[in-house]
Amino acid sequence: MFIGEYQHTLDAKGRMFVPSKFRDDLGDTFIVTLGLDNCLFVFPQEEFERLKAKLDAISITNKDARTFARFFFAGASECEMDKQGRIMIPAKLRDYAGLAKDVTVVGVSNRVELWNTESWESTHSFENFSPDELSEKMELLGL
Repeated sequence: MFIGEYQHTLDAKGRMFVPSKFRDDLGDTFIVTLGLDNCLFVFPQEEFERLKAKLDAISITNKDARTFARFFFAGASECEMDKQGRIMIPAKLRDYAGLAKDVTVVGVSNRVELWNTESWESTHSFENFSPDELSEKMELLGL
């Protein structure tokens, strides 16, 4: 399980350190892809395969499923960590998420998200947080 928030930086080659707490759960090879809300999703291979199976089970005649599958798989890249615990994030993915230097790495249960730190802070600050609104949304989700 991935939890927590960490601050990292990209070097000039587009590499960044993966938080040490995430390295074992990500495994040797994992997938980085376009995420929702202009971040990147990082999935362990096993979790990516689960999501793939769910998408494969949806009829090819479902237009929304085709659109999402194209978005999700076309942007995907298989990654490996080097001996120092760094990953290379492809330029196309960095551009999509606006990753230039400061990166916020967030553990979100079954995946890791990579955010432009400025975007993360502006959309996920406690100033924008309303416990009442959140509790209402949790109830709608059955939580």
